[in-house]
Amino acid sequence: MQFVDEVRIVVRAGDGGDGCISFRREKFVPRGGPDGGDGGRGGNVVLVAQDGLSTLLDLRYQQRYKAPNGAHGRGKRQQGKRGDDLIVPVPVGTVVKDADTGQELVDLIRSGQTFIAARGGDGGRGNSRFVSSLRQAPRIAEKGVRGEERLLDVELKLLADVGLIGRPNVGKSMLLRTVSAALPKVAAYPFTTLTPHLGVVFFEDFGSFVMADIPGLITGAHEGAGLGGRFLRHIERTRLLVHLLELGTNETFSPWDDYQAINDELYHFQPALRDRPQLVALNKIDLPAVRPHIPHFQRVFRERGIHLHPISAATGEGVEDLVKAIGHRWNELREADHERT
Repeated sequence: MQFVDEVRIVVRAGDGGDGCISFRREKFVPRGGPDGGDGGRGGNVVLVAQDGLSTLLDLRYQQRYKAPNGAHGRGKRQQGKRGDDLIVPVPVGTVVKDADTGQELVDLIRSGQTFIAARGGDGGRGNSRFVSSLRQAPRIAEKGVRGEERLLDVELKLLADVGLIGRPNVGKSMLLRTVSAALPKVAAYPFTTLTPHLGVVFFEDFGSFVMADIPGLITGAHEGAGLGGRFLRHIERTRLLVHLLELGTNETFSPWDDYQAINDELYHFQPALRDRPQLVALNKIDLPAVRPHIPHFQRVFRERGIHLHPISAATGEGVEDLVKAIGHRWNELREADHERT
C-alpha cells in the first residue's frame, strides 16, 4: 500500500432545501390558509478517525467531497427531508488545517473522534411561517441556505510511543525488523526507507510499545533537505526517541558530531523536541573496524551525561539490553504522565 501523509481536499456541505408556497385545498374549507412546509437542512461533511487506517491514500484518489442537499418543503406543512451526512474515514492521528489561513482546525487523536469539516445549509421557511394578523395569505417563502465549502489540508502524524531517528543507512530499519514483526526494506545504500514504518515491540513482563522507523535525517532536514523535512512531523507525537549512531562508514561525522547535528535539526524544526527524552545507541559494532573504538566513544558520551548502548541490529548483539532500557524508560515516562493527570 502506498503511504500518503499529505493531501489537499475540497469539502462541500449540502444546500438547504427551499421553503414551499402552498395553500390548503380541502372540501368544505372555503378559505384554507397557507400550509407550505420548511425545506430540509443540508448534510454535513464529517471526518471520522478510524483504527485500521494508516495512510491518506483514499483521499489522494478522491479529493472532492459533496454531501447531499436537503429536500424542498411541501404542502400540508410537510418539512423536507434532511440531507444525510457524508462520512469520510481518516486514520487516527490526522491533523486538519484550513488551506487558506493555515489554521489548525482539529487533531484527531482518538478512534471514533469526529470533526464537521463543512456544515450543511439551513432549510428555507415555507409560507406558513409568515402568517400574521396583517398578512393572512402570504405568498413568500425562503430559499435554502448554501452549504459550506472549504479547502482543507489534511496531514497524518503517526501515533507511536518510540521513534527511531538517525542519519540515512544507520540501521534503523534493521533494528525495527529485529525487535518487531515489521518488515521495512533494508539495503546497503542511503534513503532505503522512503516512508515511516510502525512495529509493536514486546519486552519482559511490562507489556509492549509501538516503535516508528523515521526515514533518515540529514543536515538541513528542517529546511527540506533529504527526506527528513517531510517526515519530521511524525516525531512530534513520540514520547521517547532512540537515536542510532554509527562509526566507520561516515568520513564526515564522528558519532558525537552526528548526535549534535541531528538534535540541532530537531530543535530547528520544533524547539520542544530538544528536551524530548532520548536513548542513544551505537550500531554496527559487529564490524571489525568499529569494535576497538567502543570504549572511547562510551567515555565521550558518558562525560556528557549520556549512556551509549553498543548494539548490532544485524546480529542482535546488545539489542535485548537496549529494548529493556527502552521499555523501562517508556514505563517511567508513562507513569509520570499518569501522575500529572
